[in-house]
Amino acid sequence: MTELPEDAVDEAERLTRLARRVGDEEEAAAYRERRDALLAEHDYEARVREDDDGDTLVCYPAEWLADGTVRVERIEDTDRAAERSLTRGGEAEEWESVEEHNRALVERVREAHGDAEAANARAFADFMGNHYSRRMETATRAELREFREEYYPRNVWPTDEQEAALERSLRAVFEIAGEQYPS
Repeated sequence: MTELPEDAVDEAERLTRLARRVGDEEEAAAYRERRDALLAEHDYEARVREDDDGDTLVCYPAEWLADGTVRVERIEDTDRAAERSLTRGGEAEEWESVEEHNRALVERVREAHGDAEAANARAFADFMGNHYSRRMETATRAELREFREEYYPRNVWPTDEQEAALERSLRAVFEIAGEQYPS
């Protein structure tokens, strides 16, 4: 039995969110194809379940399918499926509210850790606010990876001090917000 690694679920969630957010259908299809190819490497498939509580990404073993339909009699262990909320308890917050919260958190990082960490926290606030319209401390492991690997190198012109402090800065955001750092 192939188990789906947590980082694959994180990446599947990230790609699903990107597909839902872009305006171009071809680009959205490309994100879904990347997600499906990633999951296929682990013999999993995905679907988005829509209900009154919001949308949920469901990743489940391909062996549960017959003609594109999940067959209940094929499910031996429901724990093998992975689910991620795509709405996180409701739609994204209004940008102004998120920005106000994140700005205050950046200042608390500055007070506790200094300017280099605060500059990194500000860049992370911009990323989370502009890309996800969410508070920094709600970031997933996949979103942190996206920030570190994609956004930061392309959009931030850090000093050597800032670059060396990046991981400390991100951890400080979560610590000061009273949230556990996604590891």
